Amino acid sequence: MAASASSAVYHSILSNNVNRVQIQTRRNASFKVCCMAEDNKQAPISTPTSPPPRAAPKMSTKFTDLLAFSGPAPERINGRLAMIGFVTAMGVELAKGTDVAAQLGDGGLPWFLYTCVLLSVASIVPLAQGVSVESKSDGIMSSTAEMWNGRAAMLGLVALVLTEVAKGGALI
Repeated sequence: MAASASSAVYHSILSNNVNRVQIQTRRNASFKVCCMAEDNKQAPISTPTSPPPRAAPKMSTKFTDLLAFSGPAPERINGRLAMIGFVTAMGVELAKGTDVAAQLGDGGLPWFLYTCVLLSVASIVPLAQGVSVESKSDGIMSSTAEMWNGRAAMLGLVALVLTEVAKGGALI
């Protein structure tokens, strides 16, 4: 009688579950294996679920990765230097009437080198600490705007020097 009761319990458990798998053994006997969930919560079927938000990949803080060709530092540093250089070159040219080569020869070279070192270090230190440029980007002062302004300044500085070389003197 006990075997009959236990087989009835197993039969009721196996017949109530949705997930059933039949396993064949060497003797060709078949067993039913069921999977039962512990909590009875079901996700709504009709509502699409959005994928979980992807975490931003961690930025490498190694010096060689920061200054790699596709790293975060080179174009930013060059763009920042070009912005300062273009505005300074145009300002001195308007004030004194000298071209860029004359400005560098008249004592501008040490200032150029000092500015390069200062801006490079000031740009690399936050990146080396793991602070991304995009995290400090907001509104009108966005990282994208800085990148495009830097690119425009690089082109402007090259165009200024090439124009002065072609003209043979200061632009203004």
